[in-house]
Amino acid sequence: MRTQAEKGQLFQELHKRPGILLVPNPWDAGTAKILESLGFEAMATTSLGLANSLGRVDGSGEVSREELLQNCRAIAAATSLPVTADLENGYADDPGAAATIIRDAAGAGIVGGSIEDASGDPAKPIYDFSHAVERVRAAVEMARSLTVPFVLTARADGFLHGHTSLDDTIKRLQAFEAAGADVLYAPGLRDLATMRTVISAVGKPLNVVMSAADPILTVEDLANVGVKRISVGGALSRLALAAFITGAREIKEMGSFTWVRDTVPTRDLKPIFRR
Repeated sequence: MRTQAEKGQLFQELHKRPGILLVPNPWDAGTAKILESLGFEAMATTSLGLANSLGRVDGSGEVSREELLQNCRAIAAATSLPVTADLENGYADDPGAAATIIRDAAGAGIVGGSIEDASGDPAKPIYDFSHAVERVRAAVEMARSLTVPFVLTARADGFLHGHTSLDDTIKRLQAFEAAGADVLYAPGLRDLATMRTVISAVGKPLNVVMSAADPILTVEDLANVGVKRISVGGALSRLALAAFITGAREIKEMGSFTWVRDTVPTRDLKPIFRR
């Protein structure tokens, strides 16, 4: 098992090397171990996947800060790979208070994390520009003060909350870059042309989440327009739940169990989960 410092150094190097970085999203220790067994090089937590596993609504404030950090701790401890975390808005409006989640995530074994400009307030879902930039600046300062390497991702979440101005999104990403963010992220970019426009306007690596993009796109397509990092958000969690619902419905509505044929044999899971 790598040390946390080794994981952090590796994560930084993965962003600097040529080519694209795939960062799928586990939601617990078991799914983290499965992803590592499949040969991925890094992974990211998912707030939606965590909320689903707890039977809560994502983005509603129903998942506590401590529950998020405990999820980070469990996933980081389960894998030798670098883990970056979906830290939502830091559970605080104030820049300094929000930045403390960077410190605490690192304390949980995480070597990267994202801070978003979504406020959690339905009446005003996106922070004002200057306030959003100040929050990123505080998060960067906290990340640089850590004793282990930490990749700070800054998110512009407007597309997820009805703010569909690409100009505003780019303006925010450029300001986040100037504030020192290592990676930029605008959930909701759907097509290659839009991704290319964003990439041409910034100088730092761009993360694209495929749960919000056109699913016909391939890794090669995204690499060709300059995307550096790909995640899938809570999509793998939703895929797992879709299979669960299909199986449960077959039991209830048809009284049959043909879905058992599609399950993973226990003998295949044992070597993955054995420490």
